Amino acid sequence: MNDPEIEAQAPANPQADVTPEQPAATDSGATKQGVKVSSSDGHRWERETLEKLAFASLHEQRLARRWRNFFRFTWLAIIVIVVWIGISHNGPSKDGSMPHTAVVEIRGEIASGGEASAEATVAALRSAFEDEGAQAVVLLINSPGGSPVQAGIINDEILRLKALHKKPVYAVVEETCASAAYYIAVAADKIFVDKASIVGSIGVLMDGFGFTGLMDKLGVERRLMTAGENKGFLDPFSPQTEKQRVFAQTMLDQIHRQFISVVKAGRGNRLKETPETFSGLFWSGQQAIELGLADQLGSLDFVAREIVKAEEIIDYTRRENVAERLAKRFGAAIGEGSVRAMRSATQLR
Repeated sequence: MNDPEIEAQAPANPQADVTPEQPAATDSGATKQGVKVSSSDGHRWERETLEKLAFASLHEQRLARRWRNFFRFTWLAIIVIVVWIGISHNGPSKDGSMPHTAVVEIRGEIASGGEASAEATVAALRSAFEDEGAQAVVLLINSPGGSPVQAGIINDEILRLKALHKKPVYAVVEETCASAAYYIAVAADKIFVDKASIVGSIGVLMDGFGFTGLMDKLGVERRLMTAGENKGFLDPFSPQTEKQRVFAQTMLDQIHRQFISVVKAGRGNRLKETPETFSGLFWSGQQAIELGLADQLGSLDFVAREIVKAEEIIDYTRRENVAERLAKRFGAAIGEGSVRAMRSATQLR
């Protein structure tokens, strides 16, 4: 029995069981969420987006430029206003043509560059004396003292102006009139105080520190090189010799004698000298009157009303106003910038 032959028969339709390949996309556009977008639409969308971004950037730049200009004009207006206020208030606060009492304040430390410096005080005194309406000049003092040089310049100028213009000068002490401040006050014809004012301290001092013992304990060596035996005199890290101490004391004694001479010349026979008068002590206003360091009790208003007989008070004090401070700071900043630029330009490389 023959095995039946199994013959592979080709299908009648050779393409019937063959899965046809998907045709390649022939459309030039892309489909997104069922919406067909052409390539031209895509390019237009990108262009519109870029345009919007560009316009937004330009708008932000315009706004930033407007705000910069606004702040610049605002600061310019503020500076102009401050300068105008400073100029309008840098001088007598009222009309000086009418009879009045001229006031020059001496406040704080008497030192070069400060409000109570010789430069500022002398300028105010000259304006006060030269004003025909000023019947007298009052020194309104509230100062613990300061530089004997600055005080001496002011004292000399008061005496000169008083002789030149033939106007009386009065000193009115508020809280304190000590040391260099009293040096100035004695140039006045009379000194008025409050009973609790602090007056006096007729003396001279030179202060400093010495760290030589501490440096020895810490094992620190001071390496100071000088040309001149006494060039390192008063150096706080070097020991003081007896010769240097005597020299400094001699100089202080000489300045003290100058101070005493000015006080005696200013107070004359009114001064009731005692061993403590020129020792550097200070006293209350009431005690100062008893010692002849002051004349009587009285305030600024009292002197203007009862002594000068001109109740109108005009202040001639020269004060550094806000505009001047800004100008100095601006000038200092410009100078510092110039120096830095010069240094950077000349730097060796």
